[in-house]
Amino acid sequence: MNYYVLGERELVLGFKLAGVSGSAVTNRQEALESFLKMTGQSSQVNELTEKDRPKVLILTEDVSDMLSKEVQDWQLKAKSPLIVEIPGL
Repeated sequence: MNYYVLGERELVLGFKLAGVSGSAVTNRQEALESFLKMTGQSSQVNELTEKDRPKVLILTEDVSDMLSKEVQDWQLKAKSPLIVEIPGL
């Protein structure tokens, strides 16, 4: 299964040690750009294909709070990736 994590730098590094890709985000804009890219909603030229997108998107509580509206809208659509919230550091 394909996983991806968005959160604090230290947490993302820990996940990378376990073989999980991720992006360290520090503000809403970075979090939103990564979220849109991973869910296939980005209008960028280098958008991921359906096959390359993660099946599980792991967000820390802080990132989830930054993107509360977007996360809620995505969960109501019931599409892949599944969003899982974990505690931050």
